[in-house]
Amino acid sequence: MKPRHKRALLILGALGALAIAAVLILNALNSNIALYVTPSEVAAGKAPQGQAFRIGGLVKAGSLRRDELVVHFVITDLVKEIPISYKGILPDLFKEGKGAVVQGKLDADGQFVATEVLAKHDENYMPPEAKHALEQAQKNGAK
Repeated sequence: MKPRHKRALLILGALGALAIAAVLILNALNSNIALYVTPSEVAAGKAPQGQAFRIGGLVKAGSLRRDELVVHFVITDLVKEIPISYKGILPDLFKEGKGAVVQGKLDADGQFVATEVLAKHDENYMPPEAKHALEQAQKNGAK
Protein backbone atom coordinates (compact mmCIF):
# COMPACT_ATOMS: atom_id res chain seq x y z
CA MET A 1 0.00 0.00 0.00
CA LYS A 2 1.29 3.41 -0.93
CA PRO A 3 1.89 6.07 1.70
CA ARG A 4 -0.81 8.19 0.08
CA HIS A 5 -3.41 5.41 0.60
CA LYS A 6 -2.28 4.92 4.20
CA ARG A 7 -2.74 8.64 4.90
CA ALA A 8 -6.20 8.63 3.29
CA LEU A 9 -7.26 5.63 5.41
CA LEU A 10 -5.91 7.31 8.54
CA ILE A 11 -7.82 10.52 7.78
CA LEU A 12 -11.02 8.58 7.02
CA GLY A 13 -10.64 6.62 10.26
CA ALA A 14 -10.14 9.82 12.26
CA LEU A 15 -13.19 11.45 10.63
CA GLY A 16 -15.26 8.33 11.38
CA ALA A 17 -14.19 8.36 15.03
CA LEU A 18 -14.98 12.08 15.25
CA ALA A 19 -18.44 11.52 13.74
CA ILE A 20 -19.19 8.72 16.22
CA ALA A 21 -18.06 10.91 19.13
CA ALA A 22 -20.27 13.79 17.91
CA VAL A 23 -23.31 11.50 17.66
CA LEU A 24 -22.75 10.18 21.19
CA ILE A 25 -22.34 13.68 22.63
CA LEU A 26 -25.45 15.01 20.89
CA ASN A 27 -27.47 12.00 22.04
CA ALA A 28 -26.37 12.54 25.66
CA LEU A 29 -27.24 16.25 25.48
CA ASN A 30 -30.63 15.55 23.93
CA SER A 31 -31.58 13.07 26.64
CA ASN A 32 -30.66 15.54 29.41
CA ILE A 33 -32.58 18.54 28.08
CA ALA A 34 -35.69 19.43 30.06
CA LEU A 35 -38.03 21.80 28.23
CA TYR A 36 -39.91 24.47 30.18
CA VAL A 37 -43.69 24.26 29.78
CA THR A 38 -46.49 26.26 31.43
CA PRO A 39 -49.57 24.66 32.99
CA SER A 40 -51.70 26.14 30.16
CA GLU A 41 -49.48 24.44 27.56
CA VAL A 42 -49.70 21.12 29.42
CA ALA A 43 -53.51 21.41 29.56
CA ALA A 44 -53.53 22.15 25.81
CA GLY A 45 -51.57 18.93 25.13
CA LYS A 46 -48.35 20.68 24.10
CA ALA A 47 -46.21 18.87 26.70
CA PRO A 48 -43.59 16.37 25.50
CA GLN A 49 -44.88 12.80 25.81
CA GLY A 50 -42.68 10.22 27.51
CA GLN A 51 -39.95 12.78 28.15
CA ALA A 52 -38.99 14.76 31.24
CA PHE A 53 -39.84 18.45 31.20
CA ARG A 54 -40.29 21.34 33.63
CA ILE A 55 -43.48 23.08 34.70
CA GLY A 56 -43.29 26.44 36.41
CA GLY A 57 -45.84 28.60 38.12
CA LEU A 58 -47.35 29.32 41.50
CA VAL A 59 -48.21 26.71 44.13
CA LYS A 60 -51.99 27.01 44.54
CA ALA A 61 -53.02 28.07 48.03
CA GLY A 62 -54.68 25.25 49.97
CA SER A 63 -53.50 22.52 47.59
CA LEU A 64 -50.57 21.15 49.61
CA ARG A 65 -51.21 17.77 51.25
CA ARG A 66 -48.99 14.90 52.35
CA ASP A 67 -49.54 11.12 52.13
CA GLU A 68 -46.73 9.46 54.07
CA LEU A 69 -43.67 10.32 51.95
CA VAL A 70 -45.57 11.63 48.90
CA VAL A 71 -46.44 15.32 48.67
CA HIS A 72 -49.34 16.43 46.47
CA PHE A 73 -49.88 20.03 45.35
CA VAL A 74 -51.12 22.03 42.38
CA ILE A 75 -49.05 24.32 40.12
CA THR A 76 -50.97 27.08 38.37
CA ASP A 77 -50.27 29.90 35.94
CA LEU A 78 -53.47 31.58 37.19
CA VAL A 79 -55.37 30.18 34.20
CA LYS A 80 -54.82 26.39 34.26
CA GLU A 81 -53.84 24.04 37.06
CA ILE A 82 -51.73 20.86 37.00
CA PRO A 83 -51.73 18.37 39.89
CA ILE A 84 -48.24 17.37 41.02
CA SER A 85 -47.03 14.48 43.14
CA TYR A 86 -43.51 14.36 44.53
CA LYS A 87 -41.80 11.77 46.67
CA GLY A 88 -39.05 13.41 48.64
CA ILE A 89 -38.18 16.35 50.82
CA LEU A 90 -39.37 19.76 49.67
CA PRO A 91 -37.02 22.76 49.69
CA ASP A 92 -37.23 25.01 52.77
CA LEU A 93 -38.53 27.93 50.70
CA PHE A 94 -41.37 25.90 49.15
CA LYS A 95 -44.68 27.51 50.21
CA GLU A 96 -48.23 27.83 48.95
CA GLY A 97 -48.76 30.97 46.89
CA LYS A 98 -45.06 31.16 45.98
CA GLY A 99 -43.31 30.31 42.73
CA ALA A 100 -41.90 26.87 42.02
CA VAL A 101 -40.49 24.91 39.11
CA VAL A 102 -40.91 21.13 39.04
CA GLN A 103 -39.21 18.62 36.76
CA GLY A 104 -40.65 15.23 35.90
CA LYS A 105 -43.07 13.42 33.57
CA LEU A 106 -46.80 13.10 33.04
CA ASP A 107 -48.25 9.72 33.95
CA ALA A 108 -51.15 7.98 32.17
CA ASP A 109 -53.73 9.71 34.40
CA GLY A 110 -52.51 13.21 33.56
CA GLN A 111 -50.84 13.58 36.96
CA PHE A 112 -47.38 15.12 36.84
CA VAL A 113 -44.90 12.98 38.78
CA ALA A 114 -42.03 15.23 39.84
CA THR A 115 -38.47 14.07 40.30
CA GLU A 116 -37.18 17.49 41.37
CA VAL A 117 -38.79 20.54 42.98
CA LEU A 118 -37.13 23.95 42.89
CA ALA A 119 -38.51 26.80 45.01
CA LYS A 120 -38.21 30.48 44.28
CA HIS A 121 -35.33 31.77 46.38
CA ASP A 122 -36.06 35.48 46.47
CA GLU A 123 -39.26 37.48 46.78
CA ASN A 124 -38.50 39.67 43.78
CA TYR A 125 -36.85 37.16 41.44
CA MET A 126 -38.63 35.00 38.91
CA PRO A 127 -36.95 33.35 35.93
CA PRO A 128 -37.64 35.42 32.78
CA GLU A 129 -39.35 32.52 30.99
CA ALA A 130 -41.62 31.87 34.00
CA LYS A 131 -42.52 35.55 34.32
CA HIS A 132 -43.24 35.81 30.60
CA ALA A 133 -45.31 32.60 30.68
CA LEU A 134 -47.42 33.86 33.60
CA GLU A 135 -48.00 37.18 31.86
CA GLN A 136 -49.00 35.42 28.61
CA ALA A 137 -51.33 33.00 30.43
CA GLN A 138 -53.04 35.89 32.23
CA LYS A 139 -53.35 37.84 28.99
CA ASN A 140 -54.75 34.83 27.06
CA GLY A 141 -57.02 33.85 29.94
CA ALA A 142 -58.49 37.33 30.13
CA LYS A 143 -59.60 37.27 26.48
